[in-house]
Amino acid sequence: MSADADIAACRAAIRQGSKSFYAASRLMPRRYREPALALYAFCRLADDAVDLVEAKAPAVERLHARLDAAYAGRPKDTPADRAFADMVARVEMPRELPEALLEGFDWDAAGRSYDTLSDVRAYSARVAASVGAMMSVVMGVRDADALARACDLGVAMQLTNIARDVGEDAGAGRLYLPLNWMRDSGLDPEAFLAAPRASAPLAQVVYRLLAEAQRLYWRAEAGIAVLPRGCRPAIYAARFIYAAIGQRIRAQDYDSVRVRAHTGGLRKLGLGGRALAASGLSVLLPRSAVLYAPPLEECGYLVQAAARAPEGRWRAAVDRRVNTVTEVFLQLEARDRAAGRQAPGV
Repeated sequence: MSADADIAACRAAIRQGSKSFYAASRLMPRRYREPALALYAFCRLADDAVDLVEAKAPAVERLHARLDAAYAGRPKDTPADRAFADMVARVEMPRELPEALLEGFDWDAAGRSYDTLSDVRAYSARVAASVGAMMSVVMGVRDADALARACDLGVAMQLTNIARDVGEDAGAGRLYLPLNWMRDSGLDPEAFLAAPRASAPLAQVVYRLLAEAQRLYWRAEAGIAVLPRGCRPAIYAARFIYAAIGQRIRAQDYDSVRVRAHTGGLRKLGLGGRALAASGLSVLLPRSAVLYAPPLEECGYLVQAAARAPEGRWRAAVDRRVNTVTEVFLQLEARDRAAGRQAPGV
C-alpha cells in the first residue's frame, strides 16, 4: 500500500474509534494532520490490542515488539504500523514517549490500583500525557514550557475519561479513582467494585477529580497559545470537547455509573467554532505567565525526554520562572475563584 493509503486507513480507524480526536484533527493543517493521524492510530491500535483481550500481559509484550520493529525501520505490515514508523523517522520521535504509553498498558495488565491523586496522575502521564508530548513533537514544538502544558492537557483529558467511565470500568473490574478519596468519602473500594452504584459519596469523588481536570485545562491553554498558529484550533477543540464531557457529568449530578456522558455532533460543531475564536484571540493576547508554571511532577520525565533547547536557554528559563511564579499563582487563584461552585451535597 502507498503512504497515502496507509494514512487513509488510519483516518478511517480513528473516525470509528476516536470521534473526539477525529473531530478536532479536521481543524489541523495537512502537514501536521497526517503524522498526527499516524500517531493516534497507533495509540488507538495499542489501546485496543490490550483492552479487548483477556490475556493482557502477552498483548503488551507484542506491542513492545511492534514498537521495536517500528524504530528499527521494519514495521509490522499493517497501515497503522507503517504510518507510525514513517512518522517516527520524519519527526525524530524520542522513543521514551511511546515507551511511556506502553508502560501505562503494562500497569493495566498488572491490574494496578491507585491510592492517591498523584498515583492517578502518574498513570495518566503514561497513557495520556505521553500522547500530548508526542503530539507536540509532531507539531515541531520541543520547548520545555510548551511540553509541560501539553502534558497538563493529556492528564486533564485522562482524568475526564476516568470520571466518565466509572461505571463501565467497574463493570470490567477496574477502578481508577484515588482510593484514599473513596475511603475519605465513606466508600469501600472493594464493595463498590462488587456492586457499583451511584451515590452521594461517589459524586463527591467524581467532583474532586473533575475539579483537578479543570485546573489542568486552564493551565494547558497557555501552552496551546504558543503552538503553530495552524494547529491551535485543533488543540483548542480537543480541550473544549473533553472539558464538555466533564460539564455533562456535572449536569448528571456527577453520576457516571448509570449514565455515560458524551458530546453530540452539533455540540462538537459549536465547540469547533469556539476553538477557532480562541485561536484567533490567542494571536492578540500577550503570553500568559501560566506558561512557565513547572510541569506536574509525574510528567517531568516526559518533558525532559522531548525537550530541545538552545545553549544557555535553561538558565534564562529558570530566571523567568522565578520572576513569574507569583503571577502564576495569582492567575490560577483568580481562575479558581471565578469558577467556584459547590461540590455535590454541600
